[in-house]
Amino acid sequence: MNAPNNLMLSLEGTLRGLSNGSLIPYLGAEAVLLDAANAALPVGHPELIARLHRKVPIPARLRTNLTAAAQYIETFRHRKMLRSIMNECFAQPAIPSLLHRWLAGLRPALIVDLGYDGATGTALSEGRSWGQVQGVSRAESRAGQGIEWVRYYDAAGTLCDDSAAEGWNTLLYKPLGSVAPAGNFLVSDADFVEVLTEIDLQTPIPPEVQRRRATRGFVFLGCRFDNQLARTYARQLMKRSAGPHFALIEGPLTRNELQFVAEQGITVIPASVRHLLATLCTTIA
Repeated sequence: MNAPNNLMLSLEGTLRGLSNGSLIPYLGAEAVLLDAANAALPVGHPELIARLHRKVPIPARLRTNLTAAAQYIETFRHRKMLRSIMNECFAQPAIPSLLHRWLAGLRPALIVDLGYDGATGTALSEGRSWGQVQGVSRAESRAGQGIEWVRYYDAAGTLCDDSAAEGWNTLLYKPLGSVAPAGNFLVSDADFVEVLTEIDLQTPIPPEVQRRRATRGFVFLGCRFDNQLARTYARQLMKRSAGPHFALIEGPLTRNELQFVAEQGITVIPASVRHLLATLCTTIA
């Protein structure tokens, strides 16, 4: 069988896994750019650093590292300033792409989304019985709440108790937070210090997320594993899940990425998300 046929079968298999619920969609920040209307959103690290720098001049030595650049603002201009800038950066409502709308229509048990935008939530809002859990900064923990790793929001965007998540058909997990509904952001060095210390023990990962992943694998869409933070979150989310795992990555992988996918048993499908959507459209037709 030739390479194009193998690729088509791989894409069709991915669609089947997403459709029957055996695969959990894991969306990278750049998935929102599948809709051209969202082109102005600073979803890449270089673009987001540039936006931060426009508001608060950041030393050149820090302008290649997002968490360090954000930490500079938090340290010298206060956390409130950093949060305000992040809210402004993502104030433009993100339009759900075909991918977001299709995934929402499947009503999967779990969607993981690393973007700060609200596109997935907007797509889910057209359906019923869903809610989201978002990572929150320790700097913004509420008094009397102890260690607060995450916050839960129902479909209306109302803060709720974690027990509500057990009844949701679809749980949207935003590990890094989101502009909607409450402007939660994990972005600075300080935000990640304790999370990365505890994540190997799975402490920051919500119990309901752990439960829903246990019998499923992941498919990474719009993700690269070219930095330590991305690899850490992917590794810890896959831990204690059933597998198998797939990643759509077009173009050559870096040495670190090759090592990571080999260690984690991730099957790389050499195609973009747009190829997957084209296959979806062909299948529907």
